[in-house]
Amino acid sequence: MWIHGRKGLLIGALRVLRDHEEVAEHGWVLFGGLRPDHHKTVETAAGQGLVELADRDMRAELSAYEGRPVAWAARLTGHGRDGLAYTEASPAPNRRPDGPVDGEQVVELRRSEMDALRLYVHLGARLRKPPADGLEEKVRTTRRLGNLWILHLNEEQIESVAYAFYVRSVGGSTAEANRFGREHGVTFRPSGR
Repeated sequence: MWIHGRKGLLIGALRVLRDHEEVAEHGWVLFGGLRPDHHKTVETAAGQGLVELADRDMRAELSAYEGRPVAWAARLTGHGRDGLAYTEASPAPNRRPDGPVDGEQVVELRRSEMDALRLYVHLGARLRKPPADGLEEKVRTTRRLGNLWILHLNEEQIESVAYAFYVRSVGGSTAEANRFGREHGVTFRPSGR
């Protein structure tokens, strides 16, 4: 994920705060837990409701726990956590579609195929044959071009897509599996068939 400029600084500071907060004994990140350059950004985030700065009473309580004065402490708010989770789950904005890397092929899917693949990926670990490594990320970050979704998949991921369409054909449409077989030459067949 690429985020530049002020938003990139903000997200970076929120990530650092989250990481320090997860190991903080009392759920608050103290002054010495962050680099000095993150403090200003964290305070800016507090002004946006993304971070809570400890008030005087909380600092006194933390001072008692720490056995030393605590002049500054911060933690993410629910809004900050949600914003960070959303940002980390989103594809990079304005990202130019890259070409396939070594071992990958271009796979173009129609809406019904993409819907079936999204459901398969969503079921993930509940399936006996879960999606291939990296397929969930590829599906989540794919871009639409006209009426098609363009994915760059390796051989294992392509086989996983074929399996997704096979599973769909068991209780629904065979159109996705048939077209994928024609277009990409890959069709899942259970052993023994």
